[in-house]
Amino acid sequence: MKPHFSAFSAYGRFRFWLSIVLGGCATMAPAAAFAQTAEQAGAIRSILVEGNQRIEARTIQSYLLFSPGDPFDSGKIDLSLKTLFATGLFSDIAIDRSGDDVVVRVVENPMVNRVIFEGNKALKEDKLKEEIQLAPRSSLTSARVMQDVNRMMEMYRRAGRFSAKITPQYKPLPQNRVDVIFVIEEGPTTGVRSVSFLGNNVFSDARLRSEIVTKQSRLWNFFSSNDNYDSSRLEYDREVLRKLYQDNGYYDFRVISAVAEMTPDEKDFFITFSIEEGEQYSFGDIKVETSLSKLDAGMLTNLTPVHSGQLYRGQAIEQTIDALTYAAGVAGYAFVDIRPIVVADPETRKIDITFVVDEGPRVYINRINIIGNTATLDRVIRREMRVSEGNAFNRVLIDRSRNRIRALGFFKDVTIEETPTADGERTDINVKVEEQSTGELAFSAGYSSSENLQFDVSMTQANLLGTGRSASLRLATSSLQQTATLNFTEPRFLDRSLSAGIQSWLTRSDYTDYSSYEAVSYGIGASMGFPLTDRTQLGLRYRLQYDNVDYADRNIIIDRDGNLVASSVRDADGVARAPQASDITSNDQLLVDVCDVRYLFRDSTCSSEADALSSVVGYYLNWDGRNDPIEPTRGMEFQFSQEVAGLGGDVQTFKSEASAATYYGLTKSLRASLRLSAGFIEPWGDDNTVRINNRFFRGGSSFRGFDVAGLGPRQVVRMYDPDTGEEVSLTRGSALGGNAYYQATAELTVPNFLPEEYGIKSALFIDAGGLGSLYDQDVTDPVEYTDSSTGYDAIQYTETDPSLRASAGISFMWDSPFGPLRFDFAHILKSEDYDRTQSFRFSTSTRF
Repeated sequence: MKPHFSAFSAYGRFRFWLSIVLGGCATMAPAAAFAQTAEQAGAIRSILVEGNQRIEARTIQSYLLFSPGDPFDSGKIDLSLKTLFATGLFSDIAIDRSGDDVVVRVVENPMVNRVIFEGNKALKEDKLKEEIQLAPRSSLTSARVMQDVNRMMEMYRRAGRFSAKITPQYKPLPQNRVDVIFVIEEGPTTGVRSVSFLGNNVFSDARLRSEIVTKQSRLWNFFSSNDNYDSSRLEYDREVLRKLYQDNGYYDFRVISAVAEMTPDEKDFFITFSIEEGEQYSFGDIKVETSLSKLDAGMLTNLTPVHSGQLYRGQAIEQTIDALTYAAGVAGYAFVDIRPIVVADPETRKIDITFVVDEGPRVYINRINIIGNTATLDRVIRREMRVSEGNAFNRVLIDRSRNRIRALGFFKDVTIEETPTADGERTDINVKVEEQSTGELAFSAGYSSSENLQFDVSMTQANLLGTGRSASLRLATSSLQQTATLNFTEPRFLDRSLSAGIQSWLTRSDYTDYSSYEAVSYGIGASMGFPLTDRTQLGLRYRLQYDNVDYADRNIIIDRDGNLVASSVRDADGVARAPQASDITSNDQLLVDVCDVRYLFRDSTCSSEADALSSVVGYYLNWDGRNDPIEPTRGMEFQFSQEVAGLGGDVQTFKSEASAATYYGLTKSLRASLRLSAGFIEPWGDDNTVRINNRFFRGGSSFRGFDVAGLGPRQVVRMYDPDTGEEVSLTRGSALGGNAYYQATAELTVPNFLPEEYGIKSALFIDAGGLGSLYDQDVTDPVEYTDSSTGYDAIQYTETDPSLRASAGISFMWDSPFGPLRFDFAHILKSEDYDRTQSFRFSTSTRF
């Protein structure tokens, strides 16, 4: 029997479009007809396939449950029909008997040629393609089309477009191919016209609106998408309200209903929460019971963060469980089962809680699955895990692993979940990460009270090719400094817990307006670090550096004995300028540079004018005891470093620096921190002083409220009226830096009552400290003279008072659409009159 391809192909196309309309229903009549004759005697001689175009006959025959030579069996024929339909390759199938032959007639589902979207603007094509199942070269079925339509409709509903319509259309092509076109009418965004609450007396509607995620549609919410109605978001809001009330003592609080009603114009929704607040409770008796020999119930009770008489907080129970779990882990119990028994007394409005601590079932880690990393290699994440497959499950080490992964800075969010296996003795650890941009193209600009603009461009890739290696290139220019640096770090050198890095730099500094010198520095360096403990790291570093310090040329007029006659003169219009040869009024006067050896009061910093090669070796020690590397709420950290220059080269100095910080979370939005730091440098060997380019300078970003090199020892010129003796002017000269500094910085993050989705954070700060400790040879003797242009008595000398300076202010950090911005506003609390202050600082960067 020969198949009639042309007639059957036309018939098949008709049947396909009919199946699209009717949902792909198959015609089963041929199978029924076959069943009536299947019981006739005989065996199958051959199997013929008709109607197939793309799919080979042998492929179709492989799905059949019978073969030539088998007896005719209606049961196997029926199962074969169902098997072929289950492949999803055919829109219609018929199996007939022709004599001793079996004829299988099929109508193939068309193959998708392209998937086209028309009319979509709110949702990009890439987002839609990620959600649907249809793809080029896949089989087209009506069920799959409708599933994709439903998925896209759900996406539009989540985007707040409830009136969206999606109509699938088909464009037949030769060779049984088809273009699938989704015609989309997105419709307007369905917003939230109002959010109201019924039954609330403790908190106002405004307070409750500020807590929930759903926001009312307002013009100023243009950065937010939470003002679009989303039913799933309402469920989350119910939980938010429950936590808010329970954290304020309302143990019986419940949300009766959350109703969304569409407005008459069908553009927005009215949302109404009906709540029952209940009575306010406080904690009653807090007990801990345990039968574990290494744990003392009294000691555990003292570790609980809740106490009798305190206002009831639901979150405090979870915090207590975490604290007890951690304490048990430290005592060596990797498996504990902590059950809080809560007894509420409505009459006394007290809640008694007994935490029962027992040894839980021993559970071991079966598999560690890394999920969500598209750029970062698995091994980069696994090497930060403190547990391995086959180890005993340990909550403390799991939490520590999460912190280590977060500390990499590669991920926006890190969660670790456990999935018990069927036997209950093992668990799978699922490490879910959400990657973020690890490359940064940063631009920063600063403005100082001395009208200096600073620009900085840097490119950093902290996760090079997903390997965890980091590389950075920085170019910076300002009126003070031009810098080019190149760094590379390998966090696992030789595939060991050993980091190694190389650095190179070229810097040209012009501090003539601050310290009267210019410098060129370039060099190379290498560093290596390794962990001593899980929280402590030791590092070694070396650098070979060349410095050229050139004290700025500045003319003065002296007499033959080397005494100062004039450091500046004034023109007829009263403008001060540096002296020139034409300003000499006597044969006894000389025009010389301020560093001329004939000048008796030559500045001590002139001795720093030299070329020098520094060979510097040092080490650093870091200890990190914070509970979170990104936003710590408790714990401390400590850094200490020392370096010595003089193992070769021309410079011999010894420098030490230390800093310590502590963190404390007061509330969810209030976090306090205190950082103390200090540094000291001294010469040794043949050197009797520290060159100016190696001293400490504070100000700018290192001490907010003060300009770059704005505080500390400085050369000054004070002028006095010879008649009254009153000071009439102060000229701030060169900043000399210091050999020692101390500083304390306190910060408190505070709420700014702006929507969280704006990404704007604020913090109050206080910076306090001092800088000084120059050697006697670095301080010139006072020079008294009469200013030739004004007739005032003048005295030039060095201010070295390392007295306390302090500033306070507020910082705003905005995670804006075009990169993080930071604004610092400072007010001086204490300073010396010769300091240079700075009230505003601004910087920005963008990630890629």
